[in-house]
Amino acid sequence: MNMTKNNLRRPPWFKVTAFGGDKYHDVRKRLRGLTLHTVCEEANCPNRGECFNAGTASFLLLGPKCTRNCRFCDIASGKPNPLDPTEPVKVAEMVEYLDLSHVVLTSVTRDDLPDQGSRQFARTVAEIKRRLPQATTEILTPDFHARPELIDLALSERPTVFNHNVETIPRLYPEARPQSEYKRSLRVLEYVIINYPIILVKSGIMVGLGETVSELNELFADLAAIKVKVLTIGQYLSPSKQHAPVRKYYTPEEFSQFAIQAENSGIEKVISGPLVRSSYRAHEVLQ
Repeated sequence: MNMTKNNLRRPPWFKVTAFGGDKYHDVRKRLRGLTLHTVCEEANCPNRGECFNAGTASFLLLGPKCTRNCRFCDIASGKPNPLDPTEPVKVAEMVEYLDLSHVVLTSVTRDDLPDQGSRQFARTVAEIKRRLPQATTEILTPDFHARPELIDLALSERPTVFNHNVETIPRLYPEARPQSEYKRSLRVLEYVIINYPIILVKSGIMVGLGETVSELNELFADLAAIKVKVLTIGQYLSPSKQHAPVRKYYTPEEFSQFAIQAENSGIEKVISGPLVRSSYRAHEVLQ
């Protein structure tokens, strides 16, 4: 399959909150002052206007540069900067300022580090718990090459939710995620489910890259078979002409049908919609 053809025109139901307002600019200013990064901005999320204006953000640990180069992702790829040892404290400071009840921590992939960044997740969760003990925490991690000792390290401070996205159906991995493996991601999820029963396990996918409905149903069955509890499904939006193109825009009705199909497969909670992202309104999975 050739993934280099032109993108389709966005349909009219893609309406997002404007990137502006006092709260939006206040959140951005404080993030800059603490030299913190968010997946909201680095990945050019269409929901960042809504989230920043609501006084929330999904924190991007380990710097803004990724050692992998997925063709769907707008985060910069290249040689990362050295790890910032003060990052966990600064994230916790921002969380305390925003008075968040649920905190989402994600990261770039850092294959260059001996622990692949797993320790930074644990340190940040620990610092958040110290400052805001009533807050729940969610970590959305890379695959850590499915190394149990690294997954254990990332989970050593017992976050409330563990999230790892399979992103797309296995057939599209060689072109969309050439440095990742579908079965490896399933092994990560299954390891946490088996070894950490008190932690809620979640995954996410995007649609519009060229998958078929039957392939999505197979993916839903795979996730249900290992007992993933929560799944998010959102529309893929190509960041640029250099990224993988959008093959199809699904209607809101089709997203509703995906949710039904996934729930019928055995996944307990499915959040599905054109603008849904893995960390969007993440607190709702705990309600």
